[in-house]
Formats: sequence, C-alpha cells, structure tokens
Amino acid sequence: MSIFDKLESQVRSYSRSWPVVFDRASGSRVWDEQDREYLDFFAGAGALNYGHNNPVLKEKLIDYLASDRIVHSLDMFTTARREFLETFSSHILEPRDLDYRVVFPGPGGANSVEAALKLARKVTGREAIVSFTNAFHGMTLGALSVTGNSMKRGGAGIPLVHATPMPYDGYFDGTNPDFQYLERLLGDSGSGLNRPAAVIVETLQGEGGINSARVDWLRALQDLCRRHDILLIVDDIQMGCGRTGTFFSFEEAGIKPDIICLSKSISGYGIPMALTLVRPDLDIWEPGEHNGTFRGISPAFVTASAAFREYWSDDTLEKAVLAKGEIAGECFDRIAAGYPDHELVARGRGLARGLYIPADGVADKIAGEAFSRGLLVETSGPESEVLKILPPLTIEQADLERGLAIIEESVAAVLGAPTPSAQETELVAS
Repeated sequence: MSIFDKLESQVRSYSRSWPVVFDRASGSRVWDEQDREYLDFFAGAGALNYGHNNPVLKEKLIDYLASDRIVHSLDMFTTARREFLETFSSHILEPRDLDYRVVFPGPGGANSVEAALKLARKVTGREAIVSFTNAFHGMTLGALSVTGNSMKRGGAGIPLVHATPMPYDGYFDGTNPDFQYLERLLGDSGSGLNRPAAVIVETLQGEGGINSARVDWLRALQDLCRRHDILLIVDDIQMGCGRTGTFFSFEEAGIKPDIICLSKSISGYGIPMALTLVRPDLDIWEPGEHNGTFRGISPAFVTASAAFREYWSDDTLEKAVLAKGEIAGECFDRIAAGYPDHELVARGRGLARGLYIPADGVADKIAGEAFSRGLLVETSGPESEVLKILPPLTIEQADLERGLAIIEESVAAVLGAPTPSAQETELVAS
C-alpha cells in the first residue's frame, strides 16, 4: 500500500484519473517519477495559464525569495503588494477603463466568491442571490449555494438557502425568450421570489460543461440587473486572466460587472491568490469585517506583477490565444462531424474548449485513452459528459496540434473510425 492510500483521504479525485506520481514540469509538459512525459491540457484546472515554472516568472520569484523579502504579511503594506497594485492598475484596469477597488479575500476562488456574496448582501440589505443552471462557484457553503451540481451540493450536509437558480443561456435550446422566467418573477409581487441582492454568473461555464453565453445574453443580463437594481457579479476565476483571449472573459460583451471574482491564474505561477474587485461605491467594509490569515502572500504578488508586464503590455498573447483557440475549435468541429450518430457537439471559445459526448461514461473513457497516450485532459459537466481542454495559453502550436491529434486518436479508439466527410469521399472517388 502506498503512502497516498494509507494516509490520504478518499476525497482525492484527479489522482484516480492519472494514477502516476508526477515529479517535475516545464511549460506545457510534465514528467512522472519514471520520467515519462505528458502533454498538459489541464494546466492546474486553469491555474497555470502561463505554463509550469514559467521562466520569466520563476526568475522574479527566486530573486525575491533569495533576498529574504517579506513572504507573509496578512494585509500589511509591503513593496510587493504595492508593485502588484500598481501593475494591475496600469496593465489591466486602466487600459480597459475599469475602476474597481481590490479586495484580497483569501487564497482561493471560493474565498473570492464568499466575499462577493457577503458584500452584495451588506450593500443591498437583501439576502437572495440568483445563480444559473450548471454553475460552479466553489465548495464552501456560500459558494455551494449558488452552484448547480447536485453531487457537490449534497456534500454540504445542510440546506443551501437564499439562492435561486435560473436557466443559463441555451438551457432551453432557444425555445424560450432570454430571461422570460426571471423577468416575470421579478415583476410579479405574487411570485414568491425575494428581491435579489445580486446575480452571479460565469460567462463561460467551465466545470458545468464548457457552456458559453452569447454576448447578447450577457448584455441583456446586465441590463436586467440595472433595471431592477440588482448587483451583477461575474465569476471569472477559471475563465479570466486570458483564458478566452481577452484578460477578462466578459470584455467581448462590453459589460462592466459590479463585482468580479478572480483567482486561479491571477498569480501566474500556481501560487494561491484571489481577488474580489468591487465598484468603489460598493466598498463599504468596516476595517477587519472580512479578513483571513493568507491575504498577503507576497510571492504571488511578485509573479502576478511579472505576468502583467510580460504578457499584458500589448495584445500579443490575446491574439495568440484566439488563433490557437480556432485551431482547437476546428479540430473539435471535425471530430464532431466525423461521428454524426453519436451527437457530439463542439463547445467553447479561446483556449477553453469542450467536446460534448452524450453517451454515458464515454468522455471519461476517451480521457483515459488520452492519458495512456501521454496527454492530461479532464472531463466536466454534471455527468462528466464533456471532454474539456485548458492547455497553457503559452503552449507552442506544435504541442497544441500534437495534443489535439492524441484526442482524435483517443476518440477513434473508443468510438471507432470517423465517418469520412463528403469532401473526403469525393477525393477518394476521384
């Protein structure tokens, strides 16, 4: 029996899909202790947008640690904190004409969501939150209350209250007008819906199955919130920091949320860090009203600042992500077209892509085949029915294409050879 089986809780999950002991990593590759190489299309569940041990960020981190600089500081002022706030303002907020106060709520994404919900309730004096079907916002009680997955919600052990789910974009396959149900409830004094403090939404649901909201839907949601005096919270924890191309995933829609949740790749290096961005007029906290021990992890400030300077001084990374995303999207479209009887659907945008595979357990089998061929790829969705890729944004095109080829091979290994396209049939006939 290994030490992992002897001492570690049964709650672990990823190690069940990838039953090897990993040892080192660089860029878009990881190696196990037997020195077998794997391409990484998982990227720490989106925490490693700039790859493993990014050399630019690593150099800054090592220099900082070697100089005996402040590592832990709660919310005390430090040079690293100041540099982070300055570069975040100059490289991210100001170029996008965004005006937010920065809350450091704790080390993880759920901390950011909890702070957002707590502040929204304090500002409005209301309790109810509107969330969406298939949403995922974290595993603590407040975040779970606005999460859709029944298995994750069931782990709470108590009723999850003060949150009401509404249909996400496409939930009814376009058969109902957008927000018809929510608009009716908000306008009907007999509906039983308490006036919400906030609406929380992901512009692209990662854990929910790579469900992407249309820009018109997001604009309409912002308009609805403003008309009804409801705060709009965008959870950009997994899809922010360039995952969809732009730094914030909502930029394409041209909306400006009242509150934004960030974590995962905000540190740039996989070091725990989270932000809750709030409109200045909403910053009504009393000193110490929301706090925690790990709000000032200086190494995360250092690597985040380096990432802003290296990757967000211009639009080079954004353009590269969009171009690579098109390559991935075309591959998934091709796979889906090759299996018409299996009803596959390609989803996503940027470098957050998914392949919906409705047959029970098939997506997991394909992920297993990919692992045996040296590719780390996970599944998502309420029934793990979507093969999901989140490669590092900095991945070389050759590595991206190699990983996509492995996915095609893995799909064929599980579903059989694809059906030739009409164009391919014509070429063979000629």
